Amino acid sequence: MASPALAPFVWSPGWPAAWAVLAFLTAQRLLELVYAQKNTRALLARGAVEHGRDHYPLMVAIHAGFLAALWFSTASDAAMLWPLLIVFALLQAARLWVLATLGPYWTTRIISSPDFPRISGGPYRLVRHPNYWVVTLEILTIPLIFGHYRIAMLWTILNAGILFVRIRSENVALRARSSQKSVA
Repeated sequence: MASPALAPFVWSPGWPAAWAVLAFLTAQRLLELVYAQKNTRALLARGAVEHGRDHYPLMVAIHAGFLAALWFSTASDAAMLWPLLIVFALLQAARLWVLATLGPYWTTRIISSPDFPRISGGPYRLVRHPNYWVVTLEILTIPLIFGHYRIAMLWTILNAGILFVRIRSENVALRARSSQKSVA
């Protein structure tokens, strides 16, 4: 972030704010995994099946590697681009909107049953797979907050690759529900 053009947008708090951002992100992801596991168990107990199980470990590795790269590359008191912190906060609001819309159907795995409704409310009115849009924008935005352009580029590419596989698998699972009425 040595560019003088960025100087008005740089926040250097003088305390470990960068690690506070990363701690928030890490805690959020861990809490989401707990919530997802709870929902996964409940959905499987209702007779649902998991799709795309083969690619799931790679997806987890990509996301864990992303967090590790951020932690190892970011000084505790790193300067941050405050406009991108605002974008990050807006993405968190979008993430909560997705979770609230899917409720007990939200999970990090592809868990489906022909009996489950197709959700068409909330952000699903606007775009297909809104959670993947949020994650993609986060993977691009979060490293850029700290000026980590290489992390942003590399993990955006890795994420695009796994999403190519994942969305195809998820669409197959959703086609089995195509005769279902959508639920707003």
